[in-house]
Amino acid sequence: MLRGGQRARSLAPPNDVTLPGVFITFLSDFGLKDDFVGTCHGVIKRIAPEAQIIDITHGIPAQSILQGALVLANTIGFMPVGVHLAIVDPGVGGPRRPLALRDTEGRVYVGPDNGLLHPAASRNGIEAAHELANPRYALDSISRTFHGRDLFSPAAAHLATGVSLAELGPPVDPEGLVRLDLPVPAFSEGAIDATLLYVDSFGNIALNLDRDDVEALGIVSGTRVELELSGERYYAVMARTFADARPGDVILYEDSYKNMSLAISRGSAARMLHASPGQDIRITIAG
Repeated sequence: MLRGGQRARSLAPPNDVTLPGVFITFLSDFGLKDDFVGTCHGVIKRIAPEAQIIDITHGIPAQSILQGALVLANTIGFMPVGVHLAIVDPGVGGPRRPLALRDTEGRVYVGPDNGLLHPAASRNGIEAAHELANPRYALDSISRTFHGRDLFSPAAAHLATGVSLAELGPPVDPEGLVRLDLPVPAFSEGAIDATLLYVDSFGNIALNLDRDDVEALGIVSGTRVELELSGERYYAVMARTFADARPGDVILYEDSYKNMSLAISRGSAARMLHASPGQDIRITIAG
C-alpha cells in the first residue's frame, strides 16, 4: 500500500482492463467542518494523482442513507462516466459489506452495501458486483470507524487507475444487494398521501411524486391545493416556477430532477411547515 516514500501506482491500466475514466465523483455525509473530506482527497491523489475529483456534495444529513441514495441517483446522469464514490455509512465497522459495482454504462460505484449505491447503479442495470476484500487495495491499517479513508477511497483510486473489479475481491450476486424501501404514494378519491423525501439548503422539500401523479388528481399550474402535515393544514398553489408566486406563498412545483417539491417564494418551506424527511403529507384540491 502507498505509505511514506512509496511511489504511486502507474496510471496505465493493465492490457486486459478498460480504463473507466480518470474522474472520481464523491458524495458523503461528512460535511466540510472536519478533516474527513480532505483526508479522503489526499488518499485518492496519492494513489491516482491524475484523477479529477468532482465533489457532488458532502452535505447529506448525517446517516441519511435514503437522501444520499436519491441525490446520487438524481445527479449521476450529469456526471462523466468514471468511478463514483459514495459514503453514508452508519453501519461502519459492522457486518455490512464494502462494495464496488459496475453498471452496464461502464460506471463504477464504490461504497457500503446499505442501499446507498443501488438506486443509481441500477438505473441502467448492474453488470457486476464485488466485495472489497483484497488488502492490496486498502490502506495498511483499516480503522473501525473511517472506512471512507482506509477502504473506500483507496479502492476508488485504484479503480481509476485501471484496476479491475475482480481484483478487489470476490464476486457478489447483484440480486442479493441491499435495497432501500422507497416510499410509494397512495391515491384515494380527491387526495394523494405522499412522503417528504429530503430538504435542501434553501428549505425546499422534495416529495415522492412526479407530475403524472398530481395531474392524475387534476392538479395543474394555478390549481390551489390544501396540504395536511402533522395535523396542521396549509394552502399552496401549483406553479411552474418561483416567479409565479408572491413572496411568502407556498408553491407545489416540478423541480429540476422531475420530482414534485414544495417551496416558499423567497423563504423556507421546511421552516414554515415544520417539516423534516420521512413525514407524511396529504395533498387535496382546495375547495
